[in-house]
Amino acid sequence: MAASGHNATGRGKTVPEILGLAFGAIYLLVGIVGFFITGFDDFFAHNTEEKLLFFEINGMHNVVHILIGIAGLVLSRTLAGARTYGWLLAVGYGAAFVYGLIAIGKDWDFLSINGADNVLHIATAIVGLVIALLPVRNAVDNRRV
Repeated sequence: MAASGHNATGRGKTVPEILGLAFGAIYLLVGIVGFFITGFDDFFAHNTEEKLLFFEINGMHNVVHILIGIAGLVLSRTLAGARTYGWLLAVGYGAAFVYGLIAIGKDWDFLSINGADNVLHIATAIVGLVIALLPVRNAVDNRRV
């Protein structure tokens, strides 16, 4: 990447790439910080009452956040990769939302989901759709002559 902030193709980052990188960084950070709250024992505990802000977490939940974060950082280096990451977020977090609707309070809830998690999951799925589908004007050179 050149010092001017442009990538190897000579263009700056698109909005989907920036969103993908930002969400990847946020989810990676959330996963890492989560381990300071939950520790490394009882990875699949349900109803842990261990929360990061309003969101209930357990060790497995932290691992999922770390993996989603790494995927965002790796995939969002290109527009095609960011689009793929957007679909990953849309489908994965859409499924997590549905899972949470069914699993909250159940003994088999291996991710320790609560209502705040469900709100975040559906919001993340919507952001994923934005990343995947947002129109980009990549044929236009924004540099002034």
